[in-house]
Amino acid sequence: MKNVIFSILFLAIFSCKKENTVSGNPQNDSIQFVSQINKKDSTVLPQNKEEIFNFSTELCDNKGYFDSSKYSKEELEGTYKLWFQMGGVLLSTPSVFNLKSLQKVRAEKDEILAQLDRDFANQKKVLENVKVVQDPYWENIRKQKLLELADEYEFRKTEIMAFSDPSILVNHKLSKDCENFVRALNSDDAQMTEEWRKLREEMSKRNGNPQRTMDEFEERLNSTNKKDYAVVDLITFGWGNCANEHIKRIEHDEKMYKKFNSLFIKIDSECDEP
Repeated sequence: MKNVIFSILFLAIFSCKKENTVSGNPQNDSIQFVSQINKKDSTVLPQNKEEIFNFSTELCDNKGYFDSSKYSKEELEGTYKLWFQMGGVLLSTPSVFNLKSLQKVRAEKDEILAQLDRDFANQKKVLENVKVVQDPYWENIRKQKLLELADEYEFRKTEIMAFSDPSILVNHKLSKDCENFVRALNSDDAQMTEEWRKLREEMSKRNGNPQRTMDEFEERLNSTNKKDYAVVDLITFGWGNCANEHIKRIEHDEKMYKKFNSLFIKIDSECDEP
């Protein structure tokens, strides 16, 4: 009888050990399973990689912290160029305010126009190839800037040519709403003088010394170079200012400023006093 009881106890103990060996510790198994999930997830989910882009504005040196998984430094550099460095006028030609500069532009017209062609081609290439962040807003700014560049080129080319031959302004697309100056430049002496006087009177209202502006006009009106003086005023201050106002330019406003700053996680700035 004792042998039977001993056999039963032995079998019970053996079964318990076997069960514990197979099932293991449920808590340890759960920890190991969660650990494997976390390890797997960490290899799949992208990690934000913070980098620094340095840029300058009018009074500040800025350090922008950005997520390099969203933008590259090259894209930020291109967007900065489009926003800040290319925000102003991209082309330039000699200004004509007096007889000396008028004679110089007439004598060097071909060289000036050739340089203008080169500058336009270079700026157009830069705008077309600059890499910007992939955002419809900045792509649209690029397109608008290309249109503005083309208009600026057409304006400057036409103005330089008009100093030698005002007839090219007749029926020109840039002469819309500026026809009074075009007519004066291509009319008889009386009509030219009438429009020239009106222009000088308007200029005097915006001048700190109105009388000096009109005295200068009377002096030039009685000069042997009267027609050239009229050409300078009627093209530079008349047709030129009028046509230039009709060029559609991009507004570098608060919205653009905020759109650029939004590309960064944060910006640290060191600024000089204005």
